[in-house]
Amino acid sequence: MRIIVILAVLCMSVLAMPIQSAEGGQTESPDKAPKILVAFFSKTDNTKTIAEYIHSLVGGDMLRVTTKSPYPADYNETLQIARAERDNDERPELAVTISPEDMAKYDVIFLGHPIWFGTIPMAISTFLEQYDLSGKTIAPFCTHGRGGAGRSASDIAKLCPNATILQGFSTVGSSANQAQNDVADWLRQLGFIK
Repeated sequence: MRIIVILAVLCMSVLAMPIQSAEGGQTESPDKAPKILVAFFSKTDNTKTIAEYIHSLVGGDMLRVTTKSPYPADYNETLQIARAERDNDERPELAVTISPEDMAKYDVIFLGHPIWFGTIPMAISTFLEQYDLSGKTIAPFCTHGRGGAGRSASDIAKLCPNATILQGFSTVGSSANQAQNDVADWLRQLGFIK
């Protein structure tokens, strides 16, 4: 995993280097920072809290992924629906999304979600499958109920085989409002902040 992080930092450094003209002088530099999207799905706002911390530190744009049919407020009802979606490999229709042309503008996608049954919610699968994310860098982050990130990173990698998946961040959902320092440490390790 450290190799992926090192490669991602090196790629970002190369992208920020000034362009040399044929005469050896420097010409205009490309944008110094990668274009960032912080996209997240959040049922209880724990993941939203982490997304807001990330956005406050790295900037970019934010997108809250929502489904056309909202999940019920009742926890057990939501579990039943989420389990059926997973078991049937369903893709819930999304209410909010961006065009493929707009997605193409981003270099880095911070992708947030809760852990449902050991992996990403099916709404995140729907979101990822809408786009060609080849060549993009994805930094996953999640909230969970003490079971960890599960197989979420490998499932994201399966859905985005030509993207670079960075080391993810995870925290217990009920501790999200106290995770600012942990989020900052993660972003420092990835090279997004100093």
